[in-house]
Amino acid sequence: MTATSHSDALFRAEQVNVSYGDAPALWDVSFHIEEGELVSMVGPNGAGKTTLINTVMRLLPVRSGRLIWRGEDVTSLNATHMCNRDVSIVPEGRLLFGGMTVEENLDMGCYRSMARPFKEQTLERVFALFPILKERFWQQAGTLSGGQQQMVAFGRALMAQPKLLLIDEPSLGLAPSVVEQVFEAIAEIHKSGVSILLIEQNAARALAVAQRAYIMEGGRIVSMGDPEELMRQPHIRQAYLGEAAHA
Repeated sequence: MTATSHSDALFRAEQVNVSYGDAPALWDVSFHIEEGELVSMVGPNGAGKTTLINTVMRLLPVRSGRLIWRGEDVTSLNATHMCNRDVSIVPEGRLLFGGMTVEENLDMGCYRSMARPFKEQTLERVFALFPILKERFWQQAGTLSGGQQQMVAFGRALMAQPKLLLIDEPSLGLAPSVVEQVFEAIAEIHKSGVSILLIEQNAARALAVAQRAYIMEGGRIVSMGDPEELMRQPHIRQAYLGEAAHA
């Protein structure tokens, strides 16, 4: 099944190829995200997951194929255009302005004219998800713990009031207790109606929270479907869930 079968999807990629110079990074990648859906992309390091999410955000050029957002071909657009079309990203590594306060970093997310009138309302929603940010509001982001910085990155993305939230490796380098809080927040964000594309190194968590999932290897999508069904496949259990081949 390819993304071309889902013409009414919120977002779809059709046979997308991306290269770094002469080195191919994505091969004929097709997938889709429905309105209100949480989709996970799972795969080993180097599978192309971050390349894929940066391609969706239009941070990387497409060599061939098409990207469709709400029926519009956005293949030739840039990241600014995607932001203006209600797409936000929580990038790998957070990419905060360390010398700026939490308040200033969050305000950077509220750049869209349509989001500005709802700034205070959205800010309260961010505080409800991450109460510690209210306490650290005037603190420089660079002085926060890694977990608190990740919360700021989520908050900044939410301040734009996205319809689609791209989340890249949210658990990377975080303590287990913080990972739990982050995934609880992802579930709450999804419950509010935001569509999510989740890239996550922890396959068990990514599959547990998703409504549908794709498996990436070597820059290709090699499997897709219901997360519970994928977790029952011996190859996936062995490769991504750390179980023996006979399990």
